[in-house]
Amino acid sequence: MAELERRIAAGRGDEPADLVLRGGRVFDLVTGAMIDGDVAIAGDTIVGIGADYDGTEVLDVTGLILVPGFIDTHLHIESSLVTPYEFDRCVAPRGITTAICDPHEIANVIGVAGIRYFQEASRHTVMDIRVQLSSCVPSTHMETAGAQIEAEDLRPLMGHASGIGLAEFMNYPGVIHRDPAVMAKLNLFAGGHIDGHCPQLSGRDLNAYITAGIRTEHEATTAEEALEKLCKGMRVLIREGSVSKDLEALAPVLTDVTSAYMCLCTDDRNPLDIAEHGHLDYMIRTLIARGCPPLAVYRAASLSAAEAFGLRDRGLIAPGRRADIVALDTLEGCHAQIVLCGGRPVDAAAFAAREVIPPVGRQSVKAPVVRAEDFRTRANRSETDVIGIIEGKIITEHLHEEIAIEDGDKRPDPARDLIRIAVVERHGKNGNIATGFVKGFGLKSGAIASTVCHDHHNIAVVGADYCDMALAANRLSEIEGGFVVAEGGKVLAELALPVAGLMSLDPFETVRDQLVALRSAARTLGVTLEEPFLQLAFLALPVIPALKITDRGMVDVAKFEIIPG
Repeated sequence: MAELERRIAAGRGDEPADLVLRGGRVFDLVTGAMIDGDVAIAGDTIVGIGADYDGTEVLDVTGLILVPGFIDTHLHIESSLVTPYEFDRCVAPRGITTAICDPHEIANVIGVAGIRYFQEASRHTVMDIRVQLSSCVPSTHMETAGAQIEAEDLRPLMGHASGIGLAEFMNYPGVIHRDPAVMAKLNLFAGGHIDGHCPQLSGRDLNAYITAGIRTEHEATTAEEALEKLCKGMRVLIREGSVSKDLEALAPVLTDVTSAYMCLCTDDRNPLDIAEHGHLDYMIRTLIARGCPPLAVYRAASLSAAEAFGLRDRGLIAPGRRADIVALDTLEGCHAQIVLCGGRPVDAAAFAAREVIPPVGRQSVKAPVVRAEDFRTRANRSETDVIGIIEGKIITEHLHEEIAIEDGDKRPDPARDLIRIAVVERHGKNGNIATGFVKGFGLKSGAIASTVCHDHHNIAVVGADYCDMALAANRLSEIEGGFVVAEGGKVLAELALPVAGLMSLDPFETVRDQLVALRSAARTLGVTLEEPFLQLAFLALPVIPALKITDRGMVDVAKFEIIPG
């Protein structure tokens, strides 16, 4: 009561505010107006705008535009390749004050312990990290993950201060066909928030999926798909990650009318892309440059996001709202000059004051030692299913190519851009090794291997040479997971990710520099993809059409079944 009275008194001007922002203009996301006057803050709450205020501290923001802090509505922090603390330090200075994450990457490796790690870390970060509870661990029955999480495993995790609801429900066939384990999870969260994930679903199947109480969707990749989902009441999250790039396709859909039901997210974005381009700030300025109204874009980045996820305390610079504020140069430029999270400046002192908890998931790579001959494809017919990469998308083509059989094996054919892909089970459960072909890397020699392999996070390796593939895959066990590029019997570049084989213990700047070296090494092999490592990771996700591979074989996602060997 005393705190409430103090806020009211400060809002009325009866006593000084803790902090006053003076000289800027507030961009109002309800009317689109620019509001002159001070912004007064008491504790973590905005108590006044559009008037003159006295404050214990006054911050000069002359010439700057003040907007609400940005909300990333769907991401996997693990895919930034750094811990929640380094992610915090990497993106909060860019104006991202809330991140709604799904820790299903680490959960697929070490189970509930991975979710609890994120829940505890969220208590100590400068930005507000919200931790959704992972719905699909593993994503399907067609892969070997390190853990399995059922409805009763999720029940004890509910009610945490960081929680919002159930994270992306990727097993959409399980929803529309009423799988009992799926129904148990949906019933557990009935009436609460449930995130969606239903790429290319439409018509009555989409109706059935939404009827389950699922309200958000980040997998729309065309304007037509987004519009159908909007018309059926879903909140569409425009995604622009390191691999999944849907902004260009969906920009025409974002208007002042639709912005109430549209949000922004990154899903998977690494520190190198953030350094080179940006995060949500990049999305904002790019959308405006593509002709989207600034009001619509900034609504999607904050107010609409807050309302979509039930975060009623933020999304506007208005009395009674959380003091998440970004001071910008211009709306079009979207370069953060000053950032406040909960009324606290985002600066070196704030990051230094955090309590850092110990990492989890060490020594998680328990893969068998592989040999060159393990990558041979035993076959008796030349017609071959081939994964066709679509750069900038995580959906793939299901290609059919004729590949000659030589000595009982189908060899990689770099001249036709047909290279070997393999997935090696690394959780110490069965030692499975599955092989296939992929087209689109441009790789001419050597191999690339990774333990970032959505969502089961086994070892994925592509290559033109079996010996280099074995070298790269075995090196991952030695460094506790990560990325490796090899050629001619030598490791050319690597990035160790010892936290569950997903995250580095180094500062994000170090990871960024190592990614530069990895990309450079990949290009020497002939790779033409801008982001080959995360592109590789998504080739093993069997809930994204059309053809993928897991440790159990090639998966026809349209039929939701493993292709017979």
